[in-house]
Amino acid sequence: AKEDAGDGKQLDKQIMELKDYLPEIHGTIRGKYEFQTETNESRFEVRNARFSVSGNVHPIVAYKAEIDLSDEGSIKMLDAYARVFPVKDLNFTIGQMRVPFTIDAHRSPHQQYFANRSFIAKEMGSVRDVGATLAYSLGNERFPISVEAGLFNGLGITDQKLGWTNTFCFSAKAILAYKSGSNLYNLTLSTQKRRPNSVSVMMYDAGAYFENKRIHAEVEYMYKHYSKNAFTNAHALDVFVSYGFPLNRCFFSRISPLVRFDYMTDNSDGEDFTDESKSRFKLTDYERSRITAGVTLTILKPFATDIRLNYENYFYRKNSIPDVSEKDKFVIELMARF
Repeated sequence: AKEDAGDGKQLDKQIMELKDYLPEIHGTIRGKYEFQTETNESRFEVRNARFSVSGNVHPIVAYKAEIDLSDEGSIKMLDAYARVFPVKDLNFTIGQMRVPFTIDAHRSPHQQYFANRSFIAKEMGSVRDVGATLAYSLGNERFPISVEAGLFNGLGITDQKLGWTNTFCFSAKAILAYKSGSNLYNLTLSTQKRRPNSVSVMMYDAGAYFENKRIHAEVEYMYKHYSKNAFTNAHALDVFVSYGFPLNRCFFSRISPLVRFDYMTDNSDGEDFTDESKSRFKLTDYERSRITAGVTLTILKPFATDIRLNYENYFYRKNSIPDVSEKDKFVIELMARF
């Protein structure tokens, strides 16, 4: 009987070890309908069809690969990296990834609060690149702190063969938090240097949020500096609040009214110049502000599903040229995460 018991324990150990090394597969599908009130035009769109596989190949070695089969109609390889945990609370990552920068731009589609991302996340701070990062966690359960920094090619994820450089770009991010019961206070500071062309661009970001079981309130500010006066320095602001009401004995688990204000000045992505002298960047995004209001209906089990109903009201200065998709509109989005 003792031998049988011992064999059983050994079998349990083998089952656990096998489970630890089985890959995890996740996916996010976002389909939406939008109606622009100014032009009376509408469209259907598959915004994301993401699939990822992640797991461990060793107690201290992990990996992740993620692809989007429909990022606004295009197929894109997003994440492809390996991660090593040499000592407790320290990890080293090398590969293709989202650079450690900002709060909102770092959210995956299933973590977003609104159907469309803020200006900080969409136009200014969303960067994926190829490089290596070092991350360290310290503090304790009540005062968790994490610091992450990395070096990157600075050319994005499409020009890896042309990534030879004698000056790497960098990004660094620090997250300081305080937990008190169900309340969480978060302060995030980050900076990033990019070199999309022959001119360096420095970005600085500061954000904070408070959340508990019902409310999430957040504010984030970003400053973008172009060297050699290649473009007027840019600013962006994002402020929003969401309040969730649990629904008992209902098809939906929660309903969350939410409202957001975001703003950005004239911005350039630094990809193109205005003339052959290559002294000034072309304007990519006109200055604008926006108020977004809506409600999110959530189904938590067995998988996470959101129905996001938003209305976006844009404000442009005189003589600005709105982007074809950046006008007043109603948005209905269905997001499914598995």
